[in-house]
Amino acid sequence: MINPQNRSRKFHYGWIVIFMGLLTSVGSHGFGRMAYTIILPEMSEGLGISITEAGLLASGNLAGYLVFALIGGILASMYGSRIVISLSLLLMGITMLLTGMATSFEFAFAMRLLTGIGNGGAYVPAMALGSTWFAMKQRGFATGIVTAGTGIGTCLSGIIVPVIFIAYSARGWSYAWYYLGGAVLIISAICWVFLRNSPAELNLQPVGSGSQSPPAVNSKAPAKAQAKNLQWGLVYKVKEVWYIGIVYFMYGFSYVIYMTFFKLFLLEAGVSDARASAMWALVGGLSIVCGVIWGGISDILGRNYGAALAFFTLTCSYLIFAFYNSMGAFYLSAILFGLSAWSIPTIMAAAAGDQIGPELAPAGVGFVTLFFGIGQVLGPTMGGYLRDVSGAFTLPFIVAAAISIIGLLGALFLLKKPQGLATPKEKFMN
Repeated sequence: MINPQNRSRKFHYGWIVIFMGLLTSVGSHGFGRMAYTIILPEMSEGLGISITEAGLLASGNLAGYLVFALIGGILASMYGSRIVISLSLLLMGITMLLTGMATSFEFAFAMRLLTGIGNGGAYVPAMALGSTWFAMKQRGFATGIVTAGTGIGTCLSGIIVPVIFIAYSARGWSYAWYYLGGAVLIISAICWVFLRNSPAELNLQPVGSGSQSPPAVNSKAPAKAQAKNLQWGLVYKVKEVWYIGIVYFMYGFSYVIYMTFFKLFLLEAGVSDARASAMWALVGGLSIVCGVIWGGISDILGRNYGAALAFFTLTCSYLIFAFYNSMGAFYLSAILFGLSAWSIPTIMAAAAGDQIGPELAPAGVGFVTLFFGIGQVLGPTMGGYLRDVSGAFTLPFIVAAAISIIGLLGALFLLKKPQGLATPKEKFMN
């Protein structure tokens, strides 16, 4: 019989797991959330809703995400990421199909809310896979691979959805949800087959752990019992985790305004529908590598300086939309956003894992994502309202930039490099 540890020297199963995380982000974020940006104009017209109501639909989706961001992380720590991710993707796929059947704002809102719940339940544990399966020195890079799925899904949406609109002229937005929902169901099944909860289940060490001893966890013990022994509730007593959450809020509030109204802004500025869709695909294509790039940068420079630099790049993209009106400026903004779009989630997830360790990473990522989710819920509604009262998107993008600058300052002053790898219990006792 082949020893799993000897086999892991050639190819570690952690790479398969992190690829499952990438697929999860393709379905949960790329198809379940980011596709809304490109579907929004046609869906709004088809349902006969205002821009404020369109923002509320986005907020409904993000409210669902907020509800399960914390709960999903806790459940993943208790029962394992495999079952939580797979079932959450199943919920997403079903409710995305039902979104395509919507004939009223109320029903669409309810389905977007449920899709958001599945999104939080899938994406948060997926973002913690890097902390669970990889040693600290490679954690940012691994988490960046997971976030690359968001860019892949966004890019594919930007390419596929316009084709669906052409093929189904009547309620093309409905068929877009049908196809995307079906894809998410397939991803759910794949994750169920290949995902594993921790290296201990396969008697492996985390990738990059070198000669360190295997995790001192009984791989045959139920995940719920393991999590209980680890006392995941102490995560919330680690002050650094609260700091990370506050900074993450600033990103959630600001980026979602830009993302939600990206296509609507370009259409109002006179850009054709086809070009606006292509530009969103460009954003997705560029963002495929941004998580890996920024995760690696944060591994080298530290989470604080990496996050601050990322916030600066994002702020520039918002301000360009606010103050410049030319195709060159629009493309520059899209490029800057694409190159840094998922930088902050990558760094925040890695930072949370740094502070609390791999076993409790899902609960820690879930907790900081709670702050992120609150920002996301507030952003689209605020942005839509400011657009309706001001008559233009200038003010919403200025507000997004201002919040992003606060996040930049917070990253510099709040994020600390962890002193060793103390557990939450040890930090609390100290």
